[in-house]
Amino acid sequence: MTRIAFIGLGNMGGGMAARLVGAGHEVTAFDLSAAALERAEARGCTPAASARDAVSGAEAVITMLPAGPHVRAVYAADILGVAPVGALLIDGSTIDVESARHVAGEAAAAGYVFADAPVSGGTAGAEAGTLAFMVGCEEAAFARIEALLAPMARAVLRAGDHGAGQAAKICNNMLLGISMIGACEAFALAERLGLEADRFFDIASKSSGQCWSLTSYSPWPGLVETAPSNRDYEGGFAVAMMLKDLKLAQAAAAASGASTPLGGQAEALYALWERQGNGGRDFSSMLQFLRGET
Repeated sequence: MTRIAFIGLGNMGGGMAARLVGAGHEVTAFDLSAAALERAEARGCTPAASARDAVSGAEAVITMLPAGPHVRAVYAADILGVAPVGALLIDGSTIDVESARHVAGEAAAAGYVFADAPVSGGTAGAEAGTLAFMVGCEEAAFARIEALLAPMARAVLRAGDHGAGQAAKICNNMLLGISMIGACEAFALAERLGLEADRFFDIASKSSGQCWSLTSYSPWPGLVETAPSNRDYEGGFAVAMMLKDLKLAQAAAAASGASTPLGGQAEALYALWERQGNGGRDFSSMLQFLRGET
């Protein structure tokens, strides 16, 4: 059993913390939302009055926070110098590479082992313990990190040194955002050409157009049982979160001089869909935009 402090109990963090409790760990949790903290307590976590209270005495700290400035602020004010020196610190947030490397440097200078470990798999993966973690850390620390993340994961992959986990995440999600638009466009075109959606799905899923956005997360309702499209695009991975990741990717592309024209177009389309009031819906709802259901 490990004493774990879990900071950030939103759509992803709540399920992740519960998986750690189920694995036999002692989890002390904190979130600014009283409702989120109550849900975590109902699932076996011990609520803390503040982030500082949560990390005091912890052997490991896991954070799931909205953006880079939040991560920098929480680590500077509430974790470094408060958690016991030598504690394992893991940030599962999706943030910019620069912030991840900044926090890693501050943590190392204060005597901590740190990893950036953003996740893929959505809320369903958080609940089921089937997330994929993309880890940026020193190689010597990876085995310890992998063991702690295992109850929440189907895969824990070391991408490289500090910041590499964030680089992998934003590249992966740029690819995901682009491929989902492609799947939605294909369904919309098939419909206009008189091809039944289920027939197109059966053919494309066995042909060269097969991809995760088509066969595991189909945007067309009724084809993949677990897909948010079957729940009127509620739950899953929100348009606003995809847009956040695409903005991170475009900022990284601009800073590094990389050419990502499809990533830029994907960002623009999701931004337009969000402005029409769809930020909280699953990103596969892009199909409705392309079918003219605005």
